[in-house]
Amino acid sequence: MTTVTQRAALRDALGLLKDREQIAERLLESSARHSFDPDRELDWDAPPVDGKYYWPPELLSLYDTPLWKKMGEEQRIELSRHEAAALASLGIWFEIILMQLLVRHIYDKPLTSNHVRYALTEIADECRHSMMFARMIRTGGAPAYPVSRAHHNLARVLKTISTTPGSFACTLLGEEILDWMQRLTFPDERIQPLVRGVTRIHVIEEARHVRYAREELRRQMLTAPRWERELTRLSCGEAARVFSLAFVNPAVYDNVGLDRREAVAQVKASGHRREVMQTGAKRLTDFLDDIGVLRGPGRRLWKSSGLLA
Repeated sequence: MTTVTQRAALRDALGLLKDREQIAERLLESSARHSFDPDRELDWDAPPVDGKYYWPPELLSLYDTPLWKKMGEEQRIELSRHEAAALASLGIWFEIILMQLLVRHIYDKPLTSNHVRYALTEIADECRHSMMFARMIRTGGAPAYPVSRAHHNLARVLKTISTTPGSFACTLLGEEILDWMQRLTFPDERIQPLVRGVTRIHVIEEARHVRYAREELRRQMLTAPRWERELTRLSCGEAARVFSLAFVNPAVYDNVGLDRREAVAQVKASGHRREVMQTGAKRLTDFLDDIGVLRGPGRRLWKSSGLLA
């Protein structure tokens, strides 16, 4: 049992850490009240609404570029349909990684603890989310967009060598930027009702996952040995670099009738796109900076990713 003295010692720049079991208990209670079955909650048979986007225009990779200004409304909507499918594909890839990292995390933990029970609850959430995203892709009629072979294999290495703090840092990287985008998507009446419903469910359930990962990463950055904290800074920075590249799937441009090379070049040069990604990451980068993750070579990797100003 953790003593009062031990708890008092676990303090970082954000304040005193809360008891791990109490946090998990509250998250379990929230899960019992606010969990959803997407197969029943959403109207999967409703036809798409003409003239509505599948993702907010301002969040599309080509928004405000010269190519965007040449595109008609119909082609812009088609781009949104394919980019929504690409982001859902990215989400599935990431959630499969996350589930494996969570299973590794609890392997040596007390099996009846609230902490382990909540991790298993989160894994169940992520299973539903992955199936929900896959069904959304299929219903929308766009293809799935797997990440590149290089990124797929890099993630295989990450899953093998990741330490506990590294796992939770990468978890937040994948969750918080997409979560920020989805918080803008589900209340947006310009967006297809099905996409709004999917993002609403994901935002509500993902808030618990972010809380769990943040509290555990804070704990790990205080208690892990120095070599593990340094490895976390490097692995998190490299993950940010890979994730920022995976956020744009060039095959999308081929499928909407655009020149792939020109489109990729314009996205890279887009000040609007850079601002979107940095704004989406800011809450996370502020948190990681506060708890000591964004230091040394790792910080330089974050800057090279374009997610940190």
